[in-house]
Amino acid sequence: MRIAIISDIHSNPDALDAVVRGLPDYDELVCLGDVVGYGPQPNEVIERLRELRPTVVLMGNHDDAAITGDTRDFSPHAARAIDWTRKMVTQESLEYLATLKLSTRLERCEATLALFHGSPRNPLTEYVYPGSPESAYRNIMQRAAADIVLLGHTHIPMLYQFNGRLVANPGSVGQPRDGDRRASFAMLTLSKGEASFEVRRVEYDVSSVANRIMQGGLPRFLAERLYMGV
Repeated sequence: MRIAIISDIHSNPDALDAVVRGLPDYDELVCLGDVVGYGPQPNEVIERLRELRPTVVLMGNHDDAAITGDTRDFSPHAARAIDWTRKMVTQESLEYLATLKLSTRLERCEATLALFHGSPRNPLTEYVYPGSPESAYRNIMQRAAADIVLLGHTHIPMLYQFNGRLVANPGSVGQPRDGDRRASFAMLTLSKGEASFEVRRVEYDVSSVANRIMQGGLPRFLAERLYMGV
């Protein structure tokens, strides 16, 4: 079984379209949250994501902020982007975001998958970065009570494996932060008792999105960072 995993699209339809074009054959698609925020086209991204009919779309902290308006823990640029997004999103888009779950579990090929935007301890806001102590990853597995734990939020791809179990992050579709500006996604391949996780990257027209960010009145920094992948 092949599961395509995307996360942190952040209102960037060009990156999402590039990922969709680059997807190999898959059995199902899951999205780990942060559909909106930062980017210039929240409604378009929501519409395109819904057309893909993913098995799961989780709520990210930016999705939650777009609904509630609560940006107390956001950077100034992120908070401005949420304020902008709340003025642009349609009622239909907000209603869709409000249906998203904080976490979910799937049973596939005799394996239990636990999906979170942040972490099992704090599904919306905790960051789990690559290079964390081994004990941190094992604690995540224990809290999640799962064979495979999929996380988003950091915008940085990650894979930790232990005794056939794994904690993994596909990176960000719409705003990578690992120094590689290409859109990031992952493929999880499952067979009985085995799992493999592969991160893939695709090019997209960064300049087009950056121009729309600035033309729309969003912070210039949000455009500039796309070129650097940070």
